[in-house]
Amino acid sequence: MSLQARALVTSKLLAEAVKVQGKMRILDTSWYLPKLRRNAKSEFKKRHIPGAAFFDIGQCCDKTSPLDHMLPSQKIFADYVGNLGISSDTHVVVYDASEFGAFSAPRVWWMFRVFGHSAVSLLNGGLRNWELEGRPVSDKYVGPAPTEFKASLNRSWIKSYEDILDNLDTKKFQVVDARPAGRFRGLDPEPRDNTEPGHIPGSISLPFHSFLSPSGHFRPKEQLQALFARAGVDLSRPLCVSCGSAVTACHVALAAHECGHPGVSVYDGGWSEWYTRAAPEHVISEGRGKHL
Repeated sequence: MSLQARALVTSKLLAEAVKVQGKMRILDTSWYLPKLRRNAKSEFKKRHIPGAAFFDIGQCCDKTSPLDHMLPSQKIFADYVGNLGISSDTHVVVYDASEFGAFSAPRVWWMFRVFGHSAVSLLNGGLRNWELEGRPVSDKYVGPAPTEFKASLNRSWIKSYEDILDNLDTKKFQVVDARPAGRFRGLDPEPRDNTEPGHIPGSISLPFHSFLSPSGHFRPKEQLQALFARAGVDLSRPLCVSCGSAVTACHVALAAHECGHPGVSVYDGGWSEWYTRAAPEHVISEGRGKHL
């Protein structure tokens, strides 16, 4: 199997591919919740996989939206990745520096795919395991020559607030929430101010970290299938994923892809939007009012 055919690549395979120096671009896509007070771009400047560029989901987004890092337009995405030296025939490999092994990188993996670029892989285990295996990091960066990237947005993979609201009655698709179980149930606080925890009626809880092994790698296909089955998710039916702001929701999208699902949609506004717009009866919580 070629490197381009894989959604997940090992650090060994990536290290070998780097030596070949084919048409490939590595992206550090690290992003952290503001309350962690980590500066992903500053960390990138100090250490990254040699040859990597930094992809900032806080910049490649719809800046007219009041919500965090919503999906940008085709033009904004095409211009942004073109300036990173990525053309439509470049194989992109994404990773992040999270202690989880993967936190924000699945979001960028999905972004490339939703804009029609299937030649994208995620470094399984992230920078965490790259370093644990003794592979090199660098503080040197040489900007690439800008090129042209053609984006084609697959709108069927994006769900709006109205789509989710309609689905409460139609039940055309399943909704899976990737936030930790305590936030889903309404027992643990949300990381964003002025937002209470809880969940969308009828949604299914499948925390993003359950797809990762203790080492920070995505679990094997058989274990992923078992996780979906235990949660009551039917992978033969349409599936939409959500979280706080559509970052870790993409762990579910990648896991479903590994299990053969043809295309998972993402509720881009996530719980951040749902909580602010939904009627009180559509905010399901065991601890309503305790966290503001």
